[in-house]
Amino acid sequence: MATPKVVSPGLHPQLVKLLEADTYQYSKGRPHPLSYYYLSRTAVRSIASLKTLCFLSFLVIIAWTFLSRRSPYSNAAWEKAVLQSSQRQEGGQMTVLVTGAAGFVGSHVSLALKKRGDGVVGLDNFNDYYPVELKRARASNLEQAGIFIVEGDLNDQNLLMKLFKLVHFTHILHLAAQAGVRYAVKNPLAYVHSNVGGFVTLLEQCKNSQPQPAIVYASSSSVYGLNSKVPFSEDDRTDHPASLYAATKKADEVLAHTYNHIYGLSITALRFFTVYGPWGRPDMAYFSFTRNIVEGKPITIFQGPHGEELARDFTFIDDIVKGCVASLDTALPSTGSGGKKHKKAQFRIYNLGNTQPVKVGDFVSILEKHLKKKAIRNIIPMPSTGDVMFTHANVTRAKHDLGYNPSTDLSTGLHIFVKWYKSYYKEGAGHEDMLKGYKPY
Repeated sequence: MATPKVVSPGLHPQLVKLLEADTYQYSKGRPHPLSYYYLSRTAVRSIASLKTLCFLSFLVIIAWTFLSRRSPYSNAAWEKAVLQSSQRQEGGQMTVLVTGAAGFVGSHVSLALKKRGDGVVGLDNFNDYYPVELKRARASNLEQAGIFIVEGDLNDQNLLMKLFKLVHFTHILHLAAQAGVRYAVKNPLAYVHSNVGGFVTLLEQCKNSQPQPAIVYASSSSVYGLNSKVPFSEDDRTDHPASLYAATKKADEVLAHTYNHIYGLSITALRFFTVYGPWGRPDMAYFSFTRNIVEGKPITIFQGPHGEELARDFTFIDDIVKGCVASLDTALPSTGSGGKKHKKAQFRIYNLGNTQPVKVGDFVSILEKHLKKKAIRNIIPMPSTGDVMFTHANVTRAKHDLGYNPSTDLSTGLHIFVKWYKSYYKEGAGHEDMLKGYKPY
């Protein structure tokens, strides 16, 4: 019987001979489990698989190279847009990177800075904590004003390096954060990623920049946590947070102090108190109350364990904008270079509130007046998700240092908000389906 031929393209001749010999033995009915036949057949299959794997790996490398070249922040058009947005106009004194620029506060402050001539570049990841369409609409307003928003994650070190290489930012206004108290119960890691990880990534970039920019960032009134002393003052203890959100904001304040002390970064923390107004966040009570009253749906009002009403120091967006801009204007330069501090740097914390807490029930009554419609009130015990009973800001320090003077009372502010809401979400405006199916946490 002739020895069967083994078709094995690309194999060494000696291996081919062994395969043919063993195949002959197999054809005579004398195979062995450890024979060349089994081993060689396994080798052929392994070599074939290896060739396939190498080919697929080659395709992956080619695809990755192609996609990298098409990265949204590594082309000439992207760089041109960033540089144009960062250009100061007549009267402008600063070049500011605004993180969270498509957010509620970020969009308002960005427009105010651009209006007076400052160079402004935005950064936002457009996450879907609430309907992204609203963020896109805010971004469109900024684009019309000549402000470019870089779409990306604050934790992306390569993106930050690229931005800081392109533009010499004199100031950073850091407003990007995972917002909301109750959502933290469902997705705690989102808060650590955005509020802590993102902040550290930004601080690292700033500390290594030459020159280092001055930093103003958003803390929160929630850091006062279970503090029972009112009104809340910047010197009060803040080591008893009532929510994970508050804990991440407290962590930011501690981190900021550390980077200020070691690296000479000029840092200002702003503790916002319940900001409201046009283009606001749909997860906030004033927004969801308005929506439900307009649609004839019940609103949920929380009460304390003994039937106490919650109270909030509601602060209109225009007053917050003035406080942010004043903080940037009065921020002193950082004092470090090459990651080293040369002398003591400025470190400040300010409350930005309205100083006039209002009970939530009274707040709803004001809304009813402006909406000309009664609310269906559903009063329930406050859930154990981290909300606090009251907030009340002492703004003496901000008044003295920043000239901060909140001037919009709640009734006036809610009238402005309701007017915007009715106009923006009216039938035929193209936005009425934006909130369809959305339920705040």
